[in-house]
Amino acid sequence: MKIIIQPQGTMAIYEQIVNQLKNAIVSGELKTGEALPSIRALASELQVSVITTKRAYEELEKEGLIRSVSGKGFYVCENNTSYLKEKQYIMLEQRLSEILTECKKAGMNREDIMEMVEALLGEDR
Repeated sequence: MKIIIQPQGTMAIYEQIVNQLKNAIVSGELKTGEALPSIRALASELQVSVITTKRAYEELEKEGLIRSVSGKGFYVCENNTSYLKEKQYIMLEQRLSEILTECKKAGMNREDIMEMVEALLGEDR
């Protein structure tokens, strides 16, 4: 799995790591029981602070998505995929709501917004 960090992004680096790992778990890219890179290895790979990766792992552990095995590392927990997807949908709805507010501020109407969405979806096909 490849984690991509956007240092100039609006989201904190640890949040970017958390969200990408959550997405990988929901999509099945990371399987139950699969080992994650060590905190130091991930920090080195992403060229971020060990504190940042530690915080991301702690957040995922607090949510019950990963577990720490003393002396061995971190592993993906058995999880409720539907619960994770629901949480992901809620987050996406919030972000989409913010984007729609910005579209309205820019003077776009429903047709303009739908045209933009359809054009963007067309690029993915």
